[in-house]
Amino acid sequence: MEQKSKIQKMAVCSLFTALTAVGAFIKIPVPVVPFTLQFLFTMLAGLLLGGKLGALSVGAYALLGLAGLPIFAEGGGFWYVLKPSFGYILGFIAAAYVTGTMTERTAGLTFGKILTANFIGLAIVYGVGMVYYYVICNYVIHTPIGLWPLFLYCFLLAVPGDICLCFVAAVLTKRIRPILAAM
Repeated sequence: MEQKSKIQKMAVCSLFTALTAVGAFIKIPVPVVPFTLQFLFTMLAGLLLGGKLGALSVGAYALLGLAGLPIFAEGGGFWYVLKPSFGYILGFIAAAYVTGTMTERTAGLTFGKILTANFIGLAIVYGVGMVYYYVICNYVIHTPIGLWPLFLYCFLLAVPGDICLCFVAAVLTKRIRPILAAM
């Protein structure tokens, strides 16, 4: 998307901001941990828009939610920074940047390289999310959580669905990217 006009870039960036918001409400019912499609759309933002625009798109989603729009999985507003799960939203921004940067060059971009970028993005989301969750619970809102429950509820039970989404994002990227390049 290097040679696209600013308006085209803004439109596609806005589209992924909206898709991320919609993804928060597409919930797949699984026990204990809510499973949404936010991760898929944040990864696609980075993979299809590149690092900077992908992070900008997801960052815009975060700012709109913090400004009060009820677009997060559990509402919105500035108070959301005190929710332990807000760390995952911060992780989405960083992951979109990293995955997008890793896959910006289209020459030699294979399914395996896209999938590797997705797994690195997954590690970033969960790393940032779990650290934030632990700090907020134990030091800010004083609802202590131990390391084992943190690992169980914030990673082990949640990650299988997101691993599947890594594969879905890689397949979609291989199919959609040539279409976007032709536009």
